[in-house]
Amino acid sequence: MPDVNEIADRYIDAWAALDPVGATGAGVPGHDAEMTDYSPDGIDARVMLSNSALAELAAAPRADDRDRIAADVMTERLRVGIDQYAAGERWRDLRIIGSPVQSIRACFDLMAFDTREDWETAATRMEHVPEGIAGFELTLREGMSRGVVAARRQALACAQQAATWGGEVEGPAPFFMDLADKYGALEFDDAPLGTRLEHAAQTATAAYGRLARFLREDYAPKAATRDPVGEERYVLFARAFLGMEPDVAEIYEWGWEELARIEHAMREVGERILPGVPLNEVIDHLEHAPERIIDGVDAFQRWNQGLIDRTIAELDGKQFDIAPPLHRCEAMIAPPGGAAAMYYTGPSEDFSRPGRTWYPTLGKTRFPLWREVSICYHEAVPGHHLQVGQTRYLADQLTRFQRIHGFVSGHGEGWALYAERLMGELGYLDDPAFELGMLSAQAMRAVRVVVDIGMHLELPIPSHERYHPGERWTPELALPFVIERSMFPPDFMRSEVDRYLGWPGQAISYKVGERVWLQARADARARHGSNFDLKQFHMYALNLGGMGLEPLRAELARF
Repeated sequence: MPDVNEIADRYIDAWAALDPVGATGAGVPGHDAEMTDYSPDGIDARVMLSNSALAELAAAPRADDRDRIAADVMTERLRVGIDQYAAGERWRDLRIIGSPVQSIRACFDLMAFDTREDWETAATRMEHVPEGIAGFELTLREGMSRGVVAARRQALACAQQAATWGGEVEGPAPFFMDLADKYGALEFDDAPLGTRLEHAAQTATAAYGRLARFLREDYAPKAATRDPVGEERYVLFARAFLGMEPDVAEIYEWGWEELARIEHAMREVGERILPGVPLNEVIDHLEHAPERIIDGVDAFQRWNQGLIDRTIAELDGKQFDIAPPLHRCEAMIAPPGGAAAMYYTGPSEDFSRPGRTWYPTLGKTRFPLWREVSICYHEAVPGHHLQVGQTRYLADQLTRFQRIHGFVSGHGEGWALYAERLMGELGYLDDPAFELGMLSAQAMRAVRVVVDIGMHLELPIPSHERYHPGERWTPELALPFVIERSMFPPDFMRSEVDRYLGWPGQAISYKVGERVWLQARADARARHGSNFDLKQFHMYALNLGGMGLEPLRAELARF
């Protein structure tokens, strides 16, 4: 009878063969020349694999706590995916982030381009882009035939993304054409490969152009006119992102309380920066103070890299034990056309590809730094890079499934948001401008809780609130609210509202996850008293690997 570790190994091998794009994202080698089958047949094959693995797990022996945790994590993750499939969600996987529209393009960001063989691999995958897009179109058409469709807002926003990569939008060269041009600028003496890349880039670009037209002309007119998904679908998605059964009414009320608490703290910090000046004017000052601004994308990328490198060097051995492979984390600029939020991609299994942070500039060339310090801590160290990288590093302690598929947004995003606050506690945000940046990020995440639940469940705004008291949330009400109360730029928050509407339940995972991490730390501190060791607590927690928030709470209670 196979044990949990064997089942996990076999599952990852089979999953990588069925989802090569996902395998590239996860850093599983050997599939970079292949394309995921996004058609209904491909979806069915991946669900059959999940069901088979679940049956094996049910009979597998649990020799110790390590086996128990590994089996529970794998079981919970597979079941939530199967539940979403059964609810028809795979037939309308169309949103501005986290859907095949983005994944088919973004997998090229994570591939190697160092050798002639690497470029051959890229050419082969690029040649498969049209079939990946065609398979996804088949799935969307199947959803249309079933009456299971995404919202029109998501269809039109994804059409715009596809149009950017499909060469229909003025500006930088389309992604695949630009990639082929980069090969031409190198000194590889292989004209036939260059010609092949150019042709592959043309066909991939044309495929995205066709996808843009399909989404705009065929899909959008038949898409759902309403954005809210309702409580049943919302809870299903939130359970996937949190790894716990959410009490959405309680979380909504708590989100308002958190927002009020954070806004009070922001006003206090603003007083320390410019006494007697309203907060919005303090922020305007920080946005334009020349000594706090970096000009130029390249200069900003170098600054970001320098901050990552210094933070790793200063925290290692003091606050965390950072494994040698994790000392490399690359600061990248994201290709144009995607969503507006900064993001992180993890290292490959063998660490030949490092962890990377990705910053979408949205066309900007000037970068006020007051917010960026905290964002860097969130994405790199001690945030996602430390957490995800540590999980990948622990091959002798965690199953391959835990290392590849154990990430749960509530756990991971909760940790990264906790990491921002932690850096303030450790003295790294003593500059009140940087502290205000951290609080601003906290406010934006609290705003997410309010509007994500509020819009999808169409809840009323509390009668004691100054903003449209008693009215029910709509996207039209949400946009001015998130701009005003998060104090983030309007273009960023416009993209964020589209993101919340297309990805229900994900937006709340940051603050809900952070709450669990903070409660678990407070409980551990109370149990141990003067013997509490923060570094030991953090390393114990990180070495558990990813899991849902409910099991995380239970496991941290054992510390």
